[in-house]
Amino acid sequence: MKRMQEALLFIFLAVFSETINGARPYSGESEPPLDNASYCLSWRVAVEANNVRGWHTVPTQCMRYVETYMTGGQYEQDLKLVIDQIVSYMDSIDLSKDGMDAWILDVDDTCITNLMYYRGKRFGCDPYDPTGFKTWAQRGGCPAISAVLDLFSKLVDGGFKVFLVTGRDEQTLAQATRDNLHTQGFIGYEQLILRGAAYKGRSAVMFKSEIRKQIALQGYRIWGNVGDQWSDLQGDCLGNRTFKLPNPMYFVP
Repeated sequence: MKRMQEALLFIFLAVFSETINGARPYSGESEPPLDNASYCLSWRVAVEANNVRGWHTVPTQCMRYVETYMTGGQYEQDLKLVIDQIVSYMDSIDLSKDGMDAWILDVDDTCITNLMYYRGKRFGCDPYDPTGFKTWAQRGGCPAISAVLDLFSKLVDGGFKVFLVTGRDEQTLAQATRDNLHTQGFIGYEQLILRGAAYKGRSAVMFKSEIRKQIALQGYRIWGNVGDQWSDLQGDCLGNRTFKLPNPMYFVP
């Protein structure tokens, strides 16, 4: 009987030891690296959370990942979730009767998309090309982001005064931008504000902060502020709530 117990104990210890060894995690240099998809997912999440800042281009190994994200349906799903949150918040607001309830929307890759342009720039893997982008924008062919167009219509129909604020150059792109927005259905906004000569060379945060200050000084109550860049949502007079739309293709400081 004693020998049988010893034999069973030996077997148990052998099995237990094998289990522990098999479950031992990778450590140090023996741990396999993340594949590109895993790394690029982590990179995109960090970008959207504003934990990666001041980046100039999408990592080259992430080009296909960003392409798939932007064109394969996930971007639209992420966008829809944010828009649903905006609409839910908007519906909870009791508007005053003085016509001074305002909302701010960015333009590029918020109202209208530059995806076709960035396809030619390897979805952000190529450095920013100001001349190339200006030429593209002057054509006035940017399609509306349909979910944002629907939101815009709800805001206007609901009685909000919508201000479209963009870093586009006023002198060279004002008319092309107005025409582009009109063609795509953005009709009925209070004002389109572009970057004038006084703001050239200033950061997007400083420029948009000053514009929001001016809107607030006119007596408007800014209930919401929507943009695809963190620089749209930082600084002064941000509004009651801000909403960040996804965009892993470029960073505007």
